[in-house]
Amino acid sequence: MATVAVGKKEVTKDLDHCDIPYYVSEFVEREVGNDYDSLRKLDNLIDKLSENKKQLEEQVLTVSSEVPKRIQNALKNAEDSKKSLSRLLEEETLLSDSINSHLLKAQPWMEDLDVLISQVEEIERHLAYLKWISRIEELSDRIQQYLMTNNVPEAASTLAFMAELDIKLQESSCSHLLAFVRSTVKFWHKILKDKLSSDFEEVLTQLRWPFVGPPQSQALGLAAPASAPDVYNNLEMLFSQLLKLQTSDELLTKPKQLPEKYSLPPSPPIILPIQIMLNPLQKRFKYHFTGNKQTNVLNKPEWYLTQVLMWIGNHAKFLDDKIQPILDKAGSSVNAGLEFSRALVMLILEKLAADIPCLLYDDALFCHLVDEVLLFERELYSVHGYLSSFPSCMHILSEESCFQRWLTVEKKFALQKMDSMLSSEAAWISQYKDITDVDEMKVPDCAETFMTLLLVITDRYKNLPTASRKLQFLGLQKELVDDFRIRLTQVMKEETRASLGFRYCAILNAVNYIATVLADWADNVFFLQLQQAELEVRAESNAVSKLQLGQLASMESSVFDEMINLLERLKHDMLTRQVDHVFREVKDAAKLYKKERWLSLPSQAEQAVMSLSSTACPMLLTLRDRLLQLEQQLCHSLFKIFWQMLAEKVDIYIYQEIIMANHFNEGGAAQLQFDMSRNLFPLFSHYCKRPENYFKHIKEACIILNLNIGSALLLKDVLQSASENETTLKPNQPSATAALNELGVYKLAQKDVEILLNLRASWPNTGK
Repeated sequence: MATVAVGKKEVTKDLDHCDIPYYVSEFVEREVGNDYDSLRKLDNLIDKLSENKKQLEEQVLTVSSEVPKRIQNALKNAEDSKKSLSRLLEEETLLSDSINSHLLKAQPWMEDLDVLISQVEEIERHLAYLKWISRIEELSDRIQQYLMTNNVPEAASTLAFMAELDIKLQESSCSHLLAFVRSTVKFWHKILKDKLSSDFEEVLTQLRWPFVGPPQSQALGLAAPASAPDVYNNLEMLFSQLLKLQTSDELLTKPKQLPEKYSLPPSPPIILPIQIMLNPLQKRFKYHFTGNKQTNVLNKPEWYLTQVLMWIGNHAKFLDDKIQPILDKAGSSVNAGLEFSRALVMLILEKLAADIPCLLYDDALFCHLVDEVLLFERELYSVHGYLSSFPSCMHILSEESCFQRWLTVEKKFALQKMDSMLSSEAAWISQYKDITDVDEMKVPDCAETFMTLLLVITDRYKNLPTASRKLQFLGLQKELVDDFRIRLTQVMKEETRASLGFRYCAILNAVNYIATVLADWADNVFFLQLQQAELEVRAESNAVSKLQLGQLASMESSVFDEMINLLERLKHDMLTRQVDHVFREVKDAAKLYKKERWLSLPSQAEQAVMSLSSTACPMLLTLRDRLLQLEQQLCHSLFKIFWQMLAEKVDIYIYQEIIMANHFNEGGAAQLQFDMSRNLFPLFSHYCKRPENYFKHIKEACIILNLNIGSALLLKDVLQSASENETTLKPNQPSATAALNELGVYKLAQKDVEILLNLRASWPNTGK
């Protein structure tokens, strides 16, 4: 509720009900108000309101007359629609009855028509069936006519077309038709193949095929040189015709397959003419290398491997010069030399598959077989261009039982080799010790032999067909590296008492060399590919964290990281032990130098020539001798780490135990600076240009101790002012740092400089 003042009264304003007196009073209040002179406006106001009332009445009359007309029109439209719908429903009923009546009358006709259609379709199928039979018989008759007229090329082409029809019919369910077509193809294929093979073999005989002797001894056995072109023409003609029989030959002949356990890659059958050319060689191979022949012995796999390589080499020129042009002319993509090699390699694979189970548990025979197979593979790929996508001996060696045996034997012989190399008298001597340029790493013989062993193992397994097998060999290599590291650690522990001895240094050089070589191998393409394969395997098995997977994927880590980290840790421990040993000797030699009377030494002006403190000589001699000794025994990179670690220890020791533990007069400070800058630092000048940078504590302490009195007083005041203002806004702190930097002091803290200033013995009396 709300109230509105009208004159001196309050009129109630009800917002929920239409209160006419209120609206009237409000209107009067707005138009007239308290000004009684405004009553003159009433006439105009009444006229205006009357006009508004008239307009409103007209609008009401107009609306009240239009609305019934619209409603009436809508009702009429609805009635019309209802009548139209009823009429359509009646028509639909009549039409439906008519259709049902017609279907009833036509039902017998439909049944009769279905029977007729089925008969027509069956007749069409019979007709198509007969057409296929007729077509095959027609092709068969053509082949017969061609053969009767001795037109073998056309007969071969027709048979090839028939074989293509056979392939198209493979999806048909007409088993008898398929059998008829296949038997017809088989019938003519045998006739044509026998005829062409016989003629082809006769031509090959004229060419003295196969060439069992070396290439230079090969000569055509022709009756007269003039007949050579005819022989080669016949060769080309027969080869081309046999090539046309390839499709039918593949339909009828199933190539001999090795068991699935060898996981051979899919490869097309050997083309027919090459098969015929290989027949005499296959017979020779089976004659010599199967059964009870003296040439078929398990301990001589090199006999049949070498024989196959000789055959490939002996026939390569003929295949390239005479056979390849025929294939190119026929539009074939086959490479004659590779096809010939592939067929002969299949003989090797069958032989290996038969022999390996017989010698699997004889280490000597099995190892010899693997060695010979690897040599065979190397020559096959490098000399004869064999493709890695073809079946190879590595597929046979990758079979589970054979592969596991190979891994076992490889590990056994590697461990034996490691035993012999470490027990050798020359194990810790470098082969190149007398050749300065070559002996930069100072690698002992055992470490170099071991890394050569790993490299040989890599060469042996890098051509394996699958990444999983390669990763298993990589795991073996890691095991061997870890085993060798443990052996080196054991020998090192025996030499701990002589940590500066020759053998200890040789072990350290060996550890460094192995870690360096493994780091280099990590960037090799072969090991990067293995890293990618390992990443995929681990990702599938969820064997590592996302962080490790990310590091592997971004190449931040490598397959040898774990081994390298262990070797680096061992290297650091051994170097630390050497540094500690030398440092102990230096401390023992520096005992007298620590007791030097720095407060009572004569000033530089009182001495004619500055000379080294006699008490410093043992310490400096010890340093010099050990540096020279280890420079000769350690490789350059290790010795650099050694002398830098030693320099850091000596720097802190002299600073804390000698400088900070004594007071110095002017002569003592000058003597200390002379001993350090003219004697200690130059010992390391052979290894770097500015050795004083490795002795920053000593260098800066000498600067502070040798400041002239004025500079020292000024510096002391600056530092004291900075200390006093330390708890405030530190306005003078930058000036203290700047003052120290200006003197060349960067390493020492402000408090250390204050202590050093207090170690100066002679200060003038300033009255403070």
